[in-house]
Amino acid sequence: MRMFMIAVSVFMFVSALSINAQKKFETDTIKTSDGDLKITFIGHGTLMFTFNDLIIHIDPWSVAADYSKLPNGDIILLTHNHTDHLDPKALNHIIDENTTLIYTQQCANSYPGGVVMRNGMTWKVKGLLIEAVPAYCLIPRDDPRSQPHTKGECNGYILTFGDKRVYIASETENIPELKEVSDIDVAFIAMDSIFNLTPTEAIDAVKAFNPKVIYPYHYADADLTPFLDAFKDNPSIEVRVKNMKIK
Repeated sequence: MRMFMIAVSVFMFVSALSINAQKKFETDTIKTSDGDLKITFIGHGTLMFTFNDLIIHIDPWSVAADYSKLPNGDIILLTHNHTDHLDPKALNHIIDENTTLIYTQQCANSYPGGVVMRNGMTWKVKGLLIEAVPAYCLIPRDDPRSQPHTKGECNGYILTFGDKRVYIASETENIPELKEVSDIDVAFIAMDSIFNLTPTEAIDAVKAFNPKVIYPYHYADADLTPFLDAFKDNPSIEVRVKNMKIK
């Protein structure tokens, strides 16, 4: 009996930790002409948007959250097929008959049932305009984990919420197409230097497309100091840092 009670206590403790962990995600709110956009910062490259009655998941990853405790997605966007961005375990918890899953051809090859958007495509989904834009690598990295993305394999996405355009850059280096993105109100740019920009390289890209608000994400253990210093006296670009580490 004593062992049973200990087992029950451990189970309840672990369950409580899991529930509490779900409550620690930072959030932010962006005002738009059609209502508030709530951003939930899950971790790493994983985000959740709440806009009016819509739930939009970005690259859901079960290492960053227990998706059995998060709401089903009206729209799910996957940027590419790496396991921290295409995670069947997370997807299976948040997909139902009303979910629109949008992703790349490589994602479709391993997880069928969604809609493929290629770089340059635009689609209005459940009232939201979604644009798929290029994201890829220019040079090989020394990191042995690096599997450089070639052009066309990954999507960045631009979503329009009322009068606000939100850019999710995905895993990309400082490609020419970053300088062609325009009229961005809010942006998320990855800077862990494995498949992405370093914080120093990100400075040039962000100055080029000039978002009003920029969130570093997918930054792992990178030192963000050079990036923060570059914009601390820039009145036109506000840098907001949220805890995206999953350790």
